[in-house]
Amino acid sequence: WEFNGSFYQPPAFLMMGIPGLEALHHWISIPFCALYLIALLGNCMILFIIKKTQSLHEPMYYFLSMLAVTDLGLVLCTLPTTLGVFWFNMRRIGFDACLTQMYFIHILSFIESSVLLAMAFDRFIAISHPLRHPSILTKTTVIKIGLAIVLRGMVSLLPIPFLLKRLTYCRKTELSHSFCFHPDIMNLACADIKVNVFYGMIILLTTVGMDFIFIVLSYILIIKTVISLATKEECLKALNTCVSHICAVLVFFIPMIGLSMIHRFGKNVPPLVNTLVAYTYLIIPPALNPIIYSIKSSHIREALLRALWRKSE
Repeated sequence: WEFNGSFYQPPAFLMMGIPGLEALHHWISIPFCALYLIALLGNCMILFIIKKTQSLHEPMYYFLSMLAVTDLGLVLCTLPTTLGVFWFNMRRIGFDACLTQMYFIHILSFIESSVLLAMAFDRFIAISHPLRHPSILTKTTVIKIGLAIVLRGMVSLLPIPFLLKRLTYCRKTELSHSFCFHPDIMNLACADIKVNVFYGMIILLTTVGMDFIFIVLSYILIIKTVISLATKEECLKALNTCVSHICAVLVFFIPMIGLSMIHRFGKNVPPLVNTLVAYTYLIIPPALNPIIYSIKSSHIREALLRALWRKSE
């Protein structure tokens, strides 16, 4: 559609499901429902077990609780619009509602990245300074870290909705996903988006990018400490406490980096690939994290089995 040069802001956007497979949306919704259900039940279970088990009231599990709350938030942000598109073909989302959803999706993603960094720091302190670990990461310190993480995400992303509202848009209003992403909305504008691109890239590099670098540095220091341990058994025992966290980091960062690359450089990437990477990034980590921690953490597993045993009696 031609743009006549006057300021235009669409009243709503149209969301997409999976391009080319619209006729199969009802069938495709089945695995999505399963993943959402696993994410909701799994993260609620993690929170319940940590709350009820006194022995789990430690920094590692406080951070795991933050991760579970963040994953629940991500699920609840995308579930209504995704299933609305798949089940009822409800593709329309208001302009302001879209900006609100986008803001919370990005905030929660940034918070998850920061929580994973805090968990890496916790593992480093626990392995490098085990005797000082309780005095360094007290309950008050963990709460302060949690508040700092939330404030960092909220403040850094606050300008994004206003930067989008100042733009004038073309008559094309079709988004690439069944939820709202900043690059996706931005690319529908007919105005100069250099400020949006620059600010988005700077924020991504100084938050998620820095988190990833510090996580890698933490593990370099952890490996250095583990190598200096006396026996092979001690090395394996120390590294085993990090396996679940490493899996959570990979599950979160690999799709996120892939999606960022596609949005910025993948102009010729098929829409189906873009869509699948976006769904992987937002749905798979919340579903897999509870499973990873339930399998790899003996404390979580034992607490879960005790809870199930009490219910069966």
